Amino acid sequence: MTSLPVARIAGQESYLLTTRSVELAITVNGGHLAPVMFYPGTSHPVRPYAIAPWAEEPTAASTPPVLATLRGDFFCSAFGANEEPHRGQRLPLHGETANNQWEGIAQGETKAGAWMQLGMDLPLQGGRCEATTALLAEHSIVYQRHDFSGLTGPINPGHHATLALPDVPGAARLSFSNLKFAHTYLEPLEHAPTVGASLLAPNTEIKDLCSVLCSDSSMTDLTRYPARRGYEDLAIVCADANLPFAWSAMTVPEEGYAWVALRNPTQLASTLLWFSNGGRYYPPWNGRHVNVVGIEDMTGFFHVGLAASCRPNLLNEHGVKTYLDAGADGRLSIPYIQGVVRIRPHFDCVVDVVPVRGGVVLYADSGSFAFARCDLDFLRTGQLPGLQLPSLRSRIPDL
Repeated sequence: MTSLPVARIAGQESYLLTTRSVELAITVNGGHLAPVMFYPGTSHPVRPYAIAPWAEEPTAASTPPVLATLRGDFFCSAFGANEEPHRGQRLPLHGETANNQWEGIAQGETKAGAWMQLGMDLPLQGGRCEATTALLAEHSIVYQRHDFSGLTGPINPGHHATLALPDVPGAARLSFSNLKFAHTYLEPLEHAPTVGASLLAPNTEIKDLCSVLCSDSSMTDLTRYPARRGYEDLAIVCADANLPFAWSAMTVPEEGYAWVALRNPTQLASTLLWFSNGGRYYPPWNGRHVNVVGIEDMTGFFHVGLAASCRPNLLNEHGVKTYLDAGADGRLSIPYIQGVVRIRPHFDCVVDVVPVRGGVVLYADSGSFAFARCDLDFLRTGQLPGLQLPSLRSRIPDL
C-alpha cells in the first residue's frame, strides 16, 4: 500500500517525520497527527496533543475508525457527524479523510528540513486528497497542505486539533483573532442522563467568551480550561473574514508554552470549540476523556456535517461561510500552520499575533511577548524555502 516506512505508535501504524525541532507521527488510518514532540532533546520538551485513553485497547466493531484512532489533529472532509446523506452518499463521521487509509507517496529531506506526502481517493465524496506535511529545521511548527482534485461539489473541510491539559482548573487560556460571531450549539451535545451531560445553555449567541450562560443559569468562562468537569460541550467562534490571517491560540503558563494555529479565514472560517471533560458515559469514552479541548479550525455548520452546511443555516445567515466550492477545475488547496513557542513566566494570554521578519510575535495581555520562527507565506504559496514540496495543483485564495 505504501512506499514509506511505518512504525507502531500508541496502538496505530504511523508515518514518522523528524527534525531537530519537531518529532511527529501521522497515523496510516485517518491521518491523525500525534504524538508530536516539540523541542526534542531538551530538558523540557512539549507534547501538547491528546491521545485517547483507549488508544491501545480493543474497541467494538461498530466504533468508527476516527474514534478508535482519536488523537492530535486530523483533517476532516466532510467535517461533522454526517448523519444526513449528501447527494445520496452517507459520509462517515468527519469524512473519509479522517477514517480511511492514507497511502505513503513520497518524502524528502534537505538541510532546511523534511517533508512527506500522503494520498487518498475519496470514493464517497468524489475525487482525491493529497496531504503534504513539512517541517523546517529551526521551526517548532508543523506545516500542512491538503490538495483536492476531481471534486464535483461543495465541501466543508476542517482541522480537528485536540489538546491535552494538566488536571488543574484553568491551566490554559484560550484566545482568538477578531471574531464576527459566536454561538453555542442549538441543543445540548449530550442530554440523555444515562448517556452523558452538557452544561452550556443551547442555542445562545455569545457576546463575551468570558461570560457565557449555562443551562442552570450560572455563567462560565470559555477562555479558561479545564473547567466544567463531568460535561461535554460545543461552541463556535467565527473569524472576521477580512483579516490578513486568522489565529487560534492556547497558552499553558505553568508549562511554559503557547500553542498557536494560523489559517486563511476565507478557507477555514470558524473554530469549533469542543470541551471534553468526562461528559460521555458510553464506550469507549466511559467518562475518562477529560481535560481535552478541541480547537477545530473549520468551515461548516457546527459539527453537523456536509448536508446541513450546504443549505441555509444559522451561521451563513449571519454572513459566515459554511462550505467551499472547488470551482470548475475541481481543485482546491488548503494550507495550515500549527505549532508551539516557549513563553516567559508572566506570559498569560495571547491577544495578538503580528508578522515580523522571519516569523511572528505573540503578544500577551500582560505585556509579555514571544517570537516564533514561522514562514507565514506558506498560507499564501503552499511552499517553504529550501524544501522542494510537491507542486500546488490549484491557486490558493489571496490573504
